[in-house]
Amino acid sequence: MSNQALPRPRFNAPPPERDPKVALKIEASTTPLLHGKVSEIPDAFFGWVMRLCGLAVVALLGLIVYQLIVGSELSWQAFGWKFFWHSDWNPVEDQYGALPFMFGTIVSSLLALVIAIPLSVGVAVFTTEMCPIKLRGILSFTTELLAAIPSVVYGLWAIFVLVPLLREYIQPFLAKTLGWTGLFSGPPYGIGMLAAGVILAIMVIPIISSITREVLTVVPQHQREAVLALGATRWEMIRMGVLRNARAGIMGAIILGLGRALGETMAVTMVIGNRPEIAKSLFAPGYTMASVLANEFTEATGDLYLSALIEIGLALFFVTIVVNALARLLVWSVTRGQPARSLA
Repeated sequence: MSNQALPRPRFNAPPPERDPKVALKIEASTTPLLHGKVSEIPDAFFGWVMRLCGLAVVALLGLIVYQLIVGSELSWQAFGWKFFWHSDWNPVEDQYGALPFMFGTIVSSLLALVIAIPLSVGVAVFTTEMCPIKLRGILSFTTELLAAIPSVVYGLWAIFVLVPLLREYIQPFLAKTLGWTGLFSGPPYGIGMLAAGVILAIMVIPIISSITREVLTVVPQHQREAVLALGATRWEMIRMGVLRNARAGIMGAIILGLGRALGETMAVTMVIGNRPEIAKSLFAPGYTMASVLANEFTEATGDLYLSALIEIGLALFFVTIVVNALARLLVWSVTRGQPARSLA
């Protein structure tokens, strides 16, 4: 008997029977979903509609600038650049100068920043670095809720709460302790430049705080860990590892808050005193560019009077645009367009 292995028999098994339902599903999945040529009209129509939406915003901005330039033509012809350096505002004799309004706008806005910057940065640092997780969302929501309050409500609160508080307690104390500086001298009326600066500070705190908080969350976590690994305290870690890396974004938030303060109208109009004068004391009443537009635009009778008010509006418009553009540039220099991490 030979040791050679015998070849194994080959069995040709019949193919398995295909389930008709499975076969139908396979054929349906391989069948093209679209038959014939697809129309490109809906896609083109949608693209043009979106382009028109984008161009509408640019056209609206251009119309606003055009109307302001045309409306202020008489004032430009009558006063030229001297309009911004004269302090006379006398509608009876058609003598107009925007210097008191520019002075009031700048002083009240800078005073608001002096008060708001430490509070805003402190709230942002506490929320991102030190606040418990359960309290973080509540504190962030409460801070941002301040931005949703109408400005006229701020003005009413300032008249009935802030002004009496300043008149009876804060202004006499400041006059007694810091009156020698000249910034806190004069009768304590309560209504004046100091009241306008305080109410503006309350209104810009949520803007500066929210943007600063978003910028701080973009700072990489390894920056904090590296500083702590070198033996730094928590304050040193926040100062060198967090705030130093986010300083450009914080500056952008401050400038954006400045733009908000420059354009505020109702709350400032109700507490600043509305007197076109330049005074050294913060207790004295003042006027802002937005306030004079709100108070006198509907009462302007002469063409030159109306043109002078429109020129003030044009100046305020360009100042706000420049400030906001600078703020956006500074914030982008830190975030580089990356979304901030969630605070939850």
